[in-house]
Amino acid sequence: MGSFRRAFLGYRRAEVDAAVNSRDARLDELERELFSLSEMLLGRERELDGLREALREANARHDRSLNALQTVAMRVEEIHAQARGQATRIRMKALADAVEISYKVGEIAERIAIEQLPSNGSDPIAEERGAARSAPELFEGIVEVEIGPLGDFSQLVGFEDAAANIGATSEISVRKFSEGRATLSMRLNEPVELLRELEERSPMEFRVRRTDQDRVVLDLDDEAEAA
Repeated sequence: MGSFRRAFLGYRRAEVDAAVNSRDARLDELERELFSLSEMLLGRERELDGLREALREANARHDRSLNALQTVAMRVEEIHAQARGQATRIRMKALADAVEISYKVGEIAERIAIEQLPSNGSDPIAEERGAARSAPELFEGIVEVEIGPLGDFSQLVGFEDAAANIGATSEISVRKFSEGRATLSMRLNEPVELLRELEERSPMEFRVRRTDQDRVVLDLDDEAEAA
């Protein structure tokens, strides 16, 4: 108002009207801008609402996917466990069948050998089985190790692992398993004190029943005491 020029009875009316009109025009302009900003704000709010809804749906899908993956993982683990159990049973059955056949063939061969030997009142097969030969200190090459009686398959696995951990062992496999006794075939790349190594590493205590240059027969304590 200080910029208006004063007249005889106050300010000049034309200037006051012009200022009022200018103010009203500016207010109209500000109202239009405010309306435009409000529309823009509403649009942004609608976009944010849409993004929030999309985020909720994405989180829900993610949770469903995680649950589905967990279910699948559990099912796969169950299948693996069943497969391992089935493989173990198949392996045990195959070993038992092979040993049974080998045992029957051995019985037939022993009968034939007994029939062919002259009878002198003694049983050379039984004597040969019962004789315990002195244990050689060092073993090398292919060696068969028989051990028993084993209570379950885990004992066989533990003994096999112990034999495999001997530094000279390059190959090891289970050749026979029947009536609780197992025969393992080992390949030793260098001379090694096999009995000492087995005593140190085996999870079970055993006694030596028989040793040859390429074969060892071991009895667990129960069987050794019973004998």
